[in-house]
Amino acid sequence: MALHVGHRLLAALVVVSLLLLSVSLATAQKVVVDADPAHVANTFSPVRSLGAAIDRLRTGTPDKLLKDPLLKEILGAGWQTVTYRQNTELMVEAWHWNPAGKWSNADKQEGYFAGNAEPAGEIHSSWAYPLPHRGFSRGDGNGWSRLTDGDPKSYWKSNPYLTKAFTGEDDSLHPQWVMIDLGNKIDVNAIRIAWADPYAKRYSVQFWTGELEPFYEGTTKGAWQTFPLGNITEGKGGTVTLKLVSWMIPVRYIRIWMTESSNTCDTHGSADKRNCVGYAINELYLGALSPDGAFNDYVTHFPSRDQTVTWPSSVDPWTAASDLDESRGDQVGFDFFFTCGVTRGLPTMVPIAMLYATPEDAANEIAYLYKRHYPISWIEMGEEADGQHMLPEDYGALYLQFATAIHKLVPEAKLGGPAFEGTFGDVEVWPDANGKVSWLGRFVDYLKAHGRLSDFTFFSFEHYPYQDHPTYSWADLYPEPGYVSHIVQVWKDNGLPPNIPFFMTEGNIGGGAPPSTVKSGLWLADYVGTMMSEGAGATYYFHYMPYPGNSGGFGNFLLIDADYKVLGYPPQYLAAQVITKEWVQPIDAPHKQFKAASDLNDAAGNVLVTAYAVERPDGQWSVMLVNRDQYNDHAVKVAFAGAGGKHDRSFSGQVDRITFGPNEYQWHREGASGHADPDGPPSKSSVNGGAEALYQLPKASITVLRGRIGE
Repeated sequence: MALHVGHRLLAALVVVSLLLLSVSLATAQKVVVDADPAHVANTFSPVRSLGAAIDRLRTGTPDKLLKDPLLKEILGAGWQTVTYRQNTELMVEAWHWNPAGKWSNADKQEGYFAGNAEPAGEIHSSWAYPLPHRGFSRGDGNGWSRLTDGDPKSYWKSNPYLTKAFTGEDDSLHPQWVMIDLGNKIDVNAIRIAWADPYAKRYSVQFWTGELEPFYEGTTKGAWQTFPLGNITEGKGGTVTLKLVSWMIPVRYIRIWMTESSNTCDTHGSADKRNCVGYAINELYLGALSPDGAFNDYVTHFPSRDQTVTWPSSVDPWTAASDLDESRGDQVGFDFFFTCGVTRGLPTMVPIAMLYATPEDAANEIAYLYKRHYPISWIEMGEEADGQHMLPEDYGALYLQFATAIHKLVPEAKLGGPAFEGTFGDVEVWPDANGKVSWLGRFVDYLKAHGRLSDFTFFSFEHYPYQDHPTYSWADLYPEPGYVSHIVQVWKDNGLPPNIPFFMTEGNIGGGAPPSTVKSGLWLADYVGTMMSEGAGATYYFHYMPYPGNSGGFGNFLLIDADYKVLGYPPQYLAAQVITKEWVQPIDAPHKQFKAASDLNDAAGNVLVTAYAVERPDGQWSVMLVNRDQYNDHAVKVAFAGAGGKHDRSFSGQVDRITFGPNEYQWHREGASGHADPDGPPSKSSVNGGAEALYQLPKASITVLRGRIGE
């Protein structure tokens, strides 16, 4: 009886299997590659275009991270060229890329520092000097503003390189400002300003009319309105209490907009003209002025981030030797960086400090690198000026001064920027006199107006779609190609010249993708594939360097222990190997990328399978397919559509199949952490091509199909 039951069960299983196979054949979806030679989406060399970013490292770690055997493991992911990231400007610090150099006030070891352009001993490490005249309460690190620190002797001061003495333009064309954020709307009618030197002779006190903050999403959702009594045309300095209105107005954000300076000298003396231009304020107070003249201050004054928040337009890069703080991290010394092996000897993108530096120092840095004969590809001018709310005209004024200084020493240097922090849309700023709000558009306009657009040889930006809003939803994967396509089109629409290459110089998913799932790996394949198909000159993975004990967020490229030994290979490491070693050839030769599309969607219209096709130098076509369906395998046909209505072609003969997904990577939780088993490598096999061939895509996987196509 059991034998007959077994036969009947086996027969039933066979019938079900045949039915499923027939359904699969009937419902197989199709991926179509637009292989028309006239429709090449991008041509790139993986060695120069698929890279990684190396930022400031924790003090004491470079000698452990950038040496074998760990360095060999890092390089094993296959990323090629690198970009050296510059973090000091995000921390509002002056970067001494070369510890050897000269101070403008050599006797006191203070002032404006310029590193030595002449090579001498090895630069193994470089350090930062927090700016003593900062006006930021926020930003990376733990620094605070001098505008509300409660110290009557400290002061904020604006950047002297944004004054007529250096720009050659009237100061009113580069107004400087400080902003107070009270945290919520409070009724006010007065402000007290303790001016330092130089003070503003002409300025306006304004309030924000919008409900959202005057940055990011709120930039165009309100306007700055001058208080009825807030327009000052003959400022005298000192401490002044200004009644702004004869009644009370509920406000949260207040701005002081300064357009004419006294050009009196600050506490550092008159020997250096940089001390005697711009604007400086000791302390700000905001509140209510009673009829009897009593002033009630609403501002919290404290030398920490518990103070009332302020933002400035710029900060004076003046520092002293005593400001050195090595605990904030090591900007890896250039000589160590270029000789340790992490660059593979390939041309490297390097930064200059520009927001808090001097043109002489930046020019000396580039001259030093060229004298060392290090291969330099591009030079990025400053770091995330938009995130520090610098107006594009101010960035442009600095850009031209620094470009002039660099090209005087290294005429062939290729400069660009501005390294926008990651955004979903256009970077908008408060409207200019013509109502224009596009940061990029106004920056390009500034260069054109000065006849210097030729100094802008590339455009750079960052990409972190979930850094500010991390979620753990699998659906985070679906919009990524759209995010990339949209932001690239935004830059083009807002004035990016068509002949200027663009680079995504730093990026990752940003959050919500720990190594416990393959989600981050699938995101990486989609992001790289889309960015390159949209025409990027290069894309750089961040963060390339692992940290001990970090099994989530940044640093999960490799899992390492306290002794810097590798514990595991998370999904993005394994996905990187598929991208850099299987999808493309890891050689310095042109790859032609063509756009591809699939018709496999879910009920909500989300594309479940994305595809990215390249024609490789070895004559093979390589299609990277990302099955973003978390629970279901799919079978697809792949067709290559030709030009002029010619019939579709297909893979012929043997097709290499490389796959990374849950079959190659499974996370096993152990308390707050865990380990993967299996932990790679991507699986490899061969399948037969043909017009009717069905290629199996496991659930939640990346698959590369590679072979030759028939006629």
